[in-house]
Amino acid sequence: MDKRFAIKRIASLAIMVGTAGLFSACSEAKPQFRAVDITGADYAKDFQLADHNGQQRTLKDFRGKVVVVFFGYTQCPDVCPTSMLELAEVKRLLGADGARLQGVLVTVDPERDTPAMLKAYMSNFDPGFLALVPTPEQLAALAKDFKVYYKKVEGKTPTSYTMDHAAGSYIYDTRGQVRLYSRYGSGAQALADDIRLLLKQGG
Repeated sequence: MDKRFAIKRIASLAIMVGTAGLFSACSEAKPQFRAVDITGADYAKDFQLADHNGQQRTLKDFRGKVVVVFFGYTQCPDVCPTSMLELAEVKRLLGADGARLQGVLVTVDPERDTPAMLKAYMSNFDPGFLALVPTPEQLAALAKDFKVYYKKVEGKTPTSYTMDHAAGSYIYDTRGQVRLYSRYGSGAQALADDIRLLLKQGG
């Protein structure tokens, strides 16, 4: 074999190996989330609503924490309590990092969900979780911005209605950027794993 050809072949192989290593390193650097990665989305960017204590809240209030936002209501028979119990379990699974998780429920039933009711409801799951109380007008605007579906379903009496609503959660990183959409029923462990990755990224 020609000596110059052999040198060129070795050099080519070295470049190929180096390039493969570069691509491998790049793919390893990208986090593998279990939820749907919506990083860079131009919706669900923020909110400005009163919480169940009457304090105005935006995402800036929770800087340094991963925020999980869920839309629901206190008289929801299954999806809402299941989701909130799951989020409380996520906080337990995170251990010491659980203090850096902020659960937020936005009520889709401001007609019945008073601040006092919401405060009592949230305390059933975790006293640190907050409920936000929009006016009907704020809720309509927020639902449009967050691409969230909700609809009043009439019952046998004026006060026995139910609310159909989207069941997923938006997840924000420690800088307040929307990053993930977690579908209902994904499980506490999957959500905890994703939150750990976001906390690791945020430092």
